[in-house]
Amino acid sequence: MDSIAKADALIEALPYLQAFRGKTFLIKMGGSAMENPDLVSMVMRDIVFLEVAGINPIVVHGGGKAISAAMAQAGLQAEFVGGFRVTTDEAINIVSRVLSQEINPGLVKMIRELGGKAVGIPGSDVFLGERTKALDAAGNRVDIGRVGEVVGCHLSHMDSALAAGIVPVISPLAAELATGRPLNINADLAAAALAKELRVVKLVYLSDVPGLLADPADPTSLIKSVTRAGADALIADGTISGGMIPKIRSAVDALNAGVRKVHFVDGRLPHALLLEIFTDGGIGTEVVR
Repeated sequence: MDSIAKADALIEALPYLQAFRGKTFLIKMGGSAMENPDLVSMVMRDIVFLEVAGINPIVVHGGGKAISAAMAQAGLQAEFVGGFRVTTDEAINIVSRVLSQEINPGLVKMIRELGGKAVGIPGSDVFLGERTKALDAAGNRVDIGRVGEVVGCHLSHMDSALAAGIVPVISPLAAELATGRPLNINADLAAAALAKELRVVKLVYLSDVPGLLADPADPTSLIKSVTRAGADALIADGTISGGMIPKIRSAVDALNAGVRKVHFVDGRLPHALLLEIFTDGGIGTEVVR
């Protein structure tokens, strides 16, 4: 990029920098965006850029592949029902260790090494949960162990971090309401629950898909923008299917609760977060009211 093009990019970003200064964004990291160290570093650099620009980013991360690898090493087979990981009492210890002692501190360290400020917060200090059941292929409700849904949030740790200009990095665990013991929470749903509680300006899902596609087999058929009603129609006609349905429903739910805009972005693309937020065309799908 020559000097003029660089200057043009900065000018294009200017109105967004002005509009979002002091606002809070929630970024959910998952999928392939977390498997490639170079991509993770780029996302963390984007997070530091937001922080320096006066935006308040919050990160909620997943860790599915790392958890599956750790379970396999312990002789446990990963099993999923309705998109949820079956989590036994033995498995929850592995889930907690991988999320809170490996992935979370690694992301915090990376942000700090890039010149940002970050603090790791165990999800069990933020999310209150109750056990949930999944539906199998036949539509029957199945007990999947220590898996939960968010029923409330504690915001004190996060509020303190944001007030000090520090990025909270949160793992997808919840404290069970009845016992205080950890529950495994779907990271997409955890992010949506927290976004609703905070009524953030933007909820951004970084994953390994380009966004919503008019033709799931054609990655060039990206739907750039869709309303809540339009998203419901895409589910009804089968355009949105499988694992994208709960993601879109959580996005609509967040919008209904006051979140301004939800973005689905391909985290495999370098600096996807900045390109989506600070350019006129964006690169993913935005879901709006």
